[in-house]
Amino acid sequence: MTLQPEIMRKHLQSILGQTQDDAMALPGAFYTDPDWVALEQDELFTRHWICCGRAEEIPKPGDYFTFEAAEEPLLIMRGDDGNPRALANVCRHRGTTLVEKERGQTRRLVCPYHHWSYDTSGKLLFAPGIEESGKFRAEECRLPALPMVEWMGFLFVSISDSPPDLPSLLAPLTRRIQNYHIEEMRLRFVENEVWDTNWKCLFENFMEGYHLSPLHRSTLHKVNPSRLCRHFPPGELHLGYSVGFTSRVDKTQAGHPDLDEDERNTCVMFAVPPGLVVGIGSDYSSFLSLQPDGAERVKVKMGLYFFGDDWSSPSVDEAVQLFKDTMAEDKSVLLRVQKGLRSRHYQPGPLAPRDLEGTCHDLHQFIARHMASPAE
Repeated sequence: MTLQPEIMRKHLQSILGQTQDDAMALPGAFYTDPDWVALEQDELFTRHWICCGRAEEIPKPGDYFTFEAAEEPLLIMRGDDGNPRALANVCRHRGTTLVEKERGQTRRLVCPYHHWSYDTSGKLLFAPGIEESGKFRAEECRLPALPMVEWMGFLFVSISDSPPDLPSLLAPLTRRIQNYHIEEMRLRFVENEVWDTNWKCLFENFMEGYHLSPLHRSTLHKVNPSRLCRHFPPGELHLGYSVGFTSRVDKTQAGHPDLDEDERNTCVMFAVPPGLVVGIGSDYSSFLSLQPDGAERVKVKMGLYFFGDDWSSPSVDEAVQLFKDTMAEDKSVLLRVQKGLRSRHYQPGPLAPRDLEGTCHDLHQFIARHMASPAE
């Protein structure tokens, strides 16, 4: 390992507790140094909660989707008991990944190599030709189950054996967004992509309102312009801002009856670092689940979920197209950001006022709290 990460820790120490008025963008090495992203993987992504998707992706027992969390192959599956689980997608015999298909339905997991099989809870059912011995007891053999929490319809998994108490830490955020009832929304679009940019670039981009009007002039600016952005105080495990709409939303048009007029006319942008970013509207919402894929690539699981059943296919298609157009605009500029961050001439500039880039400052403070000193 180079000395660079130690210099970067000292930089985090220098900004820890810094106010927004003094906040600057991070130096380029935070986005380009492979040793640093390896530390982020170990000290952020393997110690906190990673959003793997939505509960409605696995509505019935036997439904599953595959997912990699901090480079660990997992199987997110609803068991015969109705509970969602995160099972290690690795056979207990010689390590073969059990399932490669992105999603599906099965009541028995069969290893393609030697046909060891497991039930939906991960219990070993059959190991052909293997006799029990002092070192092997079939009834004791099962796929490891990782910690999993369902919160507001999102499924979170942790690589750590002792992750933080997610529901308790997110209680202030839950109170802020509870009237939107996103746990009742249903996923109607999901895709997986890899972008050629650092994970923090995409996190910051999704979570700041400064760029809404200049970059998304023909898309989001017409609906949620930068001038209507309002930052709200971060918590230990969440950060965010809200942005109003340019035209009022009638109560009969969209959203849960619990929403008041202000909530119905506000989009809440929140994040659960290190990897989940979400935009909530009264009618439908979007999310990205981010994980580093090296220093200058990010794995993205993205989706749109909708409130109510009265959505025609053309209406869903229109929402998906707006989302794709917006993401394409983001992607094109983030490729240029990543290129610039590698330049020896890049110098961090000041962050915009709190309502516009306060969330970038909040993310940097989250990273500083957890990485300014070496992990124990």
